[in-house]
Amino acid sequence: MKDLIKITIFSFLFLMMQSCNENVPKSDPSSTKSDKAKGLWLSYTKEATVFKLWSPKADKVRLNMYEKGIGGEAMEVCDLEIASEVGYWEKKIEKDLNGVYYTYQVMMDGRWLDETPGIYAKAVGVNGKRAMVLDFASTNPVGWEDDKGPGLNYPNEAIIYELHIRDMTIHPQSGSSMPGTYLGLVEEGTRGPEGVATGMDHLKDLGINYVHLLPTFDHYAINESRLDSAQFNWGYDPQNYNVPEGSFSSDPFNAAVRIKEFKKMVQAFHANGIGVILDVVYNHTGRTENSNFNLENPGYYYRFREDGSYSDAAACGNETASEKEMMREFILASVSYWASEYHLDGFRFDLMGIHDITTMNEVARTLKKINPHIFVYGEGWTAGDSPLAEKDRALKKHVQQMPEITAFSDDIRDGLKGSVFEDESRGFVSGADNTEESVKFGIVGSIEHSEIDYSMVNYSKASWANDPWQAISYVSCHDNHTLFDKLQVSVPDADYNTLVAMDKLANAVVLTSQGVSFLHAGSEMLRTKNEEHNSYNLPDSINQIDWNWKLQHLDVTNYYKNLIQLRKEHPAFRMTSGDQVRKHLNFELVEDGLISYVLKGHANGDRWKNILVVYNARNESVSYKLKGDWNTALVGDNFEIKEKSKVNGSIDIPAISMLVLYQN
Repeated sequence: MKDLIKITIFSFLFLMMQSCNENVPKSDPSSTKSDKAKGLWLSYTKEATVFKLWSPKADKVRLNMYEKGIGGEAMEVCDLEIASEVGYWEKKIEKDLNGVYYTYQVMMDGRWLDETPGIYAKAVGVNGKRAMVLDFASTNPVGWEDDKGPGLNYPNEAIIYELHIRDMTIHPQSGSSMPGTYLGLVEEGTRGPEGVATGMDHLKDLGINYVHLLPTFDHYAINESRLDSAQFNWGYDPQNYNVPEGSFSSDPFNAAVRIKEFKKMVQAFHANGIGVILDVVYNHTGRTENSNFNLENPGYYYRFREDGSYSDAAACGNETASEKEMMREFILASVSYWASEYHLDGFRFDLMGIHDITTMNEVARTLKKINPHIFVYGEGWTAGDSPLAEKDRALKKHVQQMPEITAFSDDIRDGLKGSVFEDESRGFVSGADNTEESVKFGIVGSIEHSEIDYSMVNYSKASWANDPWQAISYVSCHDNHTLFDKLQVSVPDADYNTLVAMDKLANAVVLTSQGVSFLHAGSEMLRTKNEEHNSYNLPDSINQIDWNWKLQHLDVTNYYKNLIQLRKEHPAFRMTSGDQVRKHLNFELVEDGLISYVLKGHANGDRWKNILVVYNARNESVSYKLKGDWNTALVGDNFEIKEKSKVNGSIDIPAISMLVLYQN
């Protein structure tokens, strides 16, 4: 490693022996909780490094230092000293240790536990087994101090594109020179079959303004030392929470490389007006008994059943206990670190309902102090029961108690296409009966609205959002079937053109609803996973974006592109408060397979005075009666955003399509 200090093993050992014999003075035993404020991050300067760990029940804690991130014996072993009565251990070594790898080891009840890089590790070697001391200033790309993401006034200004880094560029026709990597994702000028734009150029042309990266912190599933073999995983098995995943870097053996390349990726997105959101998985760990949490302070960071077994609301073998002081401190410190060090613009909390309400509110408040434009959203549910009282869980139905948090709306998701848990289940766009109120509830952003019959909403029998931007409007994501696959499975007798129309109408509703618009990568080109329901560890052949799809379905891609343009140009589709929606949005004709509404009175400062939106999910065209003169913006597949075609009396709306008219 270029940055590794060039000293001989002999001299290094001599210096380390001197350093290890220098005890850290014990702090005032009267200080207790205030100690946590100093943080548990490793502190580095060229003059000295301070190693820190919290383990109140430990008999001893030692530090092992290595020349490399894998293999070889420890160059030196030092004991950490107890720094306070509440379990803080420290060791200060007065030497420039930049580039030195290390692990901690805790003795518990007379037995040494396995080595761990520590839960506050910020740089690790291959496969995340050893942490590394690093001068982080050396990882900043040129111009990093001036880097910043897009500024949001309200979260529903975001149009989020959820992607997996490997998926986007691993296909052999992606045109990427660095497929499956951080830098490959932001490589510009890449072209696919017959010259279609791919990767970054595709995202810019599509018009989205935020990317949501599936878990990109260091996880267990991928063997980083074997990247010559095909491996895939979504990454929901956390190992080192505060380090970028090494398999997406050009050199996972060099701890600094993944950090530099992650920052370059973020910087490139920002330079193109695209914010970066990280999918975070603090609700469980990828291992249980030998997790890094348990190798520091066994049992503390988790919840347990009455019989003493690990509880499992995550359906992954364990669940963390965010209500415990030091787990909450860890989450807050971790998101703050990512926001500050990597300039991230948002966080998506996996299974947010496992966390407690207080923690999630603290997360939002803490992040807003770092960057007022950051926003936080999550899954407002659990995958199983939890010992945490339901009233304390950060569930969708408790979003009104979390005024700066946004949650996914499964109401509109399944209202549009049918239940994700039942293959044959259909939704509004695929011909199901009695789905209109669920879709209407999604249109208003899950708020209280007098024109919603909540008894007919599929899951929520009452409003759960204060303001529309507290709801994520979506119809598909990485979980479950892709949208096109779901439609094929649930409507097996539909022909291709009908399925395409259903697909387009589903996301037309999403992109004209008041919540935060969220698109699954590839939905704009009819992405398929060969009808696989859960592709978390399936090969590239299932998960990759096949850029031939774009060439084959360019009309669909352009339809999505025009929808995104319509939303961005018209703030009426993204009102900022519940009161504003109630004042300006009124439903008109609502029948089986038909929903219409008007956005009136220059809603949210829109240049169009009134906007009529009609969703026709029927298999036949509908003659819709009009009051007054209107201009056409969208009829079927025909966008006329800049033209001014007049219409009055009535208008025919093609089968399974959306109509948008406006008055100036």
